Amino acid sequence: MIRTPDQRRLPGAYRFVVRVLRPVLQVLTKRDWRGVANIPAEGGFVVCPNHLSHIDVLILGHFMYDAGRPVYFLGKESVFRVPVVGWIVTRAGQIPVHRGTHRVADAYRSAVAAVRAGKAVGVYPEGTLTRDPDLWPMRGKTGAARIALETRCPVIPVAMWGPNELLAPYTKLPKLLPRKTMGVIAQPPVDLSDLYDAPHRRAAVAEATRRIMASLTNGVEQLRGQVAPVERYDPAHYGESEFGHPDKKAG
Repeated sequence: MIRTPDQRRLPGAYRFVVRVLRPVLQVLTKRDWRGVANIPAEGGFVVCPNHLSHIDVLILGHFMYDAGRPVYFLGKESVFRVPVVGWIVTRAGQIPVHRGTHRVADAYRSAVAAVRAGKAVGVYPEGTLTRDPDLWPMRGKTGAARIALETRCPVIPVAMWGPNELLAPYTKLPKLLPRKTMGVIAQPPVDLSDLYDAPHRRAAVAEATRRIMASLTNGVEQLRGQVAPVERYDPAHYGESEFGHPDKKAG
């Protein structure tokens, strides 16, 4: 099911990206879109995808556009400094994240404002490409949960499987043939209502994050037809850095 977004509400740069990339993705990939009915038709909300490939941002963007709710991503600040690309994503209304700096709070405030303005805000809860050897969702970070509890908006986990076959993690050359199927499933909203007024904020955020990751992992299980490991992969346990290539060690 394809819902056509109101083009008048989109920044000009966003419309340009859609006109250029959507036809390319339609030609290069096959699509298995599921759960579109779980995407809110109006109002702000948080979209929580798993992170398999540097190209999955385009796949999620394609899915959300076809669902009638163009997504505005929180993305690492370095992308916004890339010539031409940075100019486009800035003017398309995307939100830079200054990871590991005092300015990381700027992204949180911008995301909260975007949700309250009625936008679909995309937050990768893993924070970086999954390091799990079998590409299951790994340990979640708390950003999405904090935004959701602050705004009391819906949280929609969106599971993906297939972008990794088109462009493997930490590689630069896509495998275009044979055409790959982009499996995407939007899960039902995660119920966090009992946590809104919880007396212990840190515990509430941790529990909200756990629920988001559990629903996201369940969606990946559906797409893969497999059961995820009971214990979620944690890069810190293996001395890996929080961000960047997994061969880079912490400290």
